Amino acid sequence: MASSTRIFGNCCRALMAAAKTSAATETTAAATATVTKARGRPTGILKPQPVSTALGSFLGTKESSRADAVKKVWEYIKTQNLQNPTNKREIHCDDKLKTIFDGKDKVGFLEIARLLSQHFRKAA
Repeated sequence: MASSTRIFGNCCRALMAAAKTSAATETTAAATATVTKARGRPTGILKPQPVSTALGSFLGTKESSRADAVKKVWEYIKTQNLQNPTNKREIHCDDKLKTIFDGKDKVGFLEIARLLSQHFRKAA
């Protein structure tokens, strides 16, 4: 860098800074485009979809986005203190959680999204 500074002066730093900001702007714009369409409707995991009756009774609604469902399940786990205190990655299921987690007594926190995915129906 020292040799290029002697040749080009400070313009090299200005070009590198401009390249970094434009790359960051493109990345942010691409992420925003994948989340919502041009009209502002949510897509992907943010799109509300019909849910099964078991998950609907747990959430209190007939349709929900995947992100909201996972968020509400985690809120329930935290309020009921269902995480294993020695291994926080393990959740002890009570009767209410067993209805949506296939009757399992213990669930790993990485399994939650996979177990909830079966409760979402494809919107026609």
